Amino acid sequence: MADVHRTHANDRRMPGAGRRPLGVAYWRLWTSSGLSNLADGIVRVALPLVAIRFTDSTLIAGLAFALTIPWLLFALPAGALADRLDRRRAMIGANAVRAVLLVVLVLTVIADIGSIWVLYVVAFCLGIAETIYDTSAQSIIPQVVSRDLLSRANARLFAAELTANEFVGPPLGGLLVAAGVAMAFATPAALWVLVVGVLLLVPGTFRIERDQRTTMRRDIAEGLRFLWRHRLLRTLAVMVGVNNFASNATWAILVLYAVGPASAVGLSEPTYGLLLSAVAAGSLLGFLVAEPVEQRLGRARSLLLSILGSALFVGAPAITNNPFLIGAAFFVGGTTNAVWNVVTVSLRQRVTPDRLLGRVNSGYRLVAWGTMPLGAAAGGLLAQLVGLRAVFVIMALLMLARVAGMTKVTNKSMDAAERDAEHSRT
Repeated sequence: MADVHRTHANDRRMPGAGRRPLGVAYWRLWTSSGLSNLADGIVRVALPLVAIRFTDSTLIAGLAFALTIPWLLFALPAGALADRLDRRRAMIGANAVRAVLLVVLVLTVIADIGSIWVLYVVAFCLGIAETIYDTSAQSIIPQVVSRDLLSRANARLFAAELTANEFVGPPLGGLLVAAGVAMAFATPAALWVLVVGVLLLVPGTFRIERDQRTTMRRDIAEGLRFLWRHRLLRTLAVMVGVNNFASNATWAILVLYAVGPASAVGLSEPTYGLLLSAVAAGSLLGFLVAEPVEQRLGRARSLLLSILGSALFVGAPAITNNPFLIGAAFFVGGTTNAVWNVVTVSLRQRVTPDRLLGRVNSGYRLVAWGTMPLGAAAGGLLAQLVGLRAVFVIMALLMLARVAGMTKVTNKSMDAAERDAEHSRT
């Protein structure tokens, strides 16, 4: 995820591909994704803010766990379902379920029977629905746009998702909670209903024809075998897993390093929030420039640049206490990470058969995201053993170690994988 640096076989056949429109179906999916992520951003902030009304204990922290643990428990079944069902209908069903869950939550608030445990159950069920929606949404894109347009399509999609989820959703969620708990949950419920309406306007069917009936277990195993045997995708999945391990290790201790008069940086809580927003701002820029960067540098160089940017991102606090320099490093890291996502997701969509894409996406995410809690735990443990600053150094070196993977992830290997995939489709 051609002039001298273009590396896509399809682009060489169609040099004007970048100027072709993405199509009405794509833009309706883009709209639905933006609205859905806006609802996600509101809920992510509203849940803990509302939970404070029920308890002031550390039970509130469990809401984030309840929202995210379904990615470890249900990612693989969600991928199998995305390959069995019409992907658009799976997205419709997932958002309809999320809307109903929040309507039920609003009713419990109105009836004054809400509790932290009700929030736990709703958060867990929302997380399950999210695994189905997100896996299907990422798998449907190659059925809507041609593969030579995937980088542009993904870049615009990711930019809309980031803007809605990170910039608009959280502050709107805070305002809605201040206006009333019922309003805080009714608004995302209405957004998800609106998403269902937009998805109903997407023309076509998006179910992959199957030659024979199989069990879910066999389907999941087939997807994992494809991912394991595909050296290029396997290497990229491991590299992303290492990235997420290292970034979450530093993320887990960053607040200790940066916030408070006794910390190394000495930020207040509001300025700490501004520091973190540098990552989101950089990511937004990265998604907007990812396609021209990929075209100008080529994919291998773009990925190498992303590795260097991620090392700077996690290593900056080890070499400076200046919050402006750290913020600049975070901005650069967010930008290069976005470029990585566009290049690698688009590549994965091109080289994976349509019938396996849901399962490969979910297996890839299981490897990539399964390292996040491990990294957070490792960051805390290492901080106790060797100190906060040393964690940033160690994780920056781990980020740089991913350069070894680039011996497998070359322009030549990516071109070959795409040619093989195109040949198998014809």
